[in-house]
Amino acid sequence: RKSAPRPERLLWQRSMASGAAEASAAGEAVATPSPKPPKSASSTGRAYSLRPAFNHKFRSSLVKECIHVVLKEELAGVQYSSEEMPTITKQLSEKIRDTLKEKGFHRYKIVVQVVIGEQRGEGVNMAARCFWDADTDSYAQDVFMNDSLFCVAAAFGCFYY
Repeated sequence: RKSAPRPERLLWQRSMASGAAEASAAGEAVATPSPKPPKSASSTGRAYSLRPAFNHKFRSSLVKECIHVVLKEELAGVQYSSEEMPTITKQLSEKIRDTLKEKGFHRYKIVVQVVIGEQRGEGVNMAARCFWDADTDSYAQDVFMNDSLFCVAAAFGCFYY
């Protein structure tokens, strides 16, 4: 049982036929183009991966170590000052993000959150909730403390599909 041709297919056939008729009336040689089959992903060179390669996966242990190294280097002798903390927080988050980008997490969106507070002997609770794919997305965090301040840094890696 044959189905009726789609309207856009008929329109294309009519335009090709009228073009061929006009060209043959003018005495030109005309080759009728054949419809091209759709190209597969392998023939175009494009491959869409829904999962990262194993060596490019966001590994929490490696990320935590990177965060720890950056916090230790940058905050080793720093004393808490409410005027300086906004710039230090921004510099820390940018340095952690840049360090993680150099590690080669391809097609990952890296989000870094840094919180610095004064050390007064009080407790602090932090929480984060995310809606993500547990197979590809992850996070890591580390805490730095000295006599005058505490710093909590968290890095989230979300894979782009």
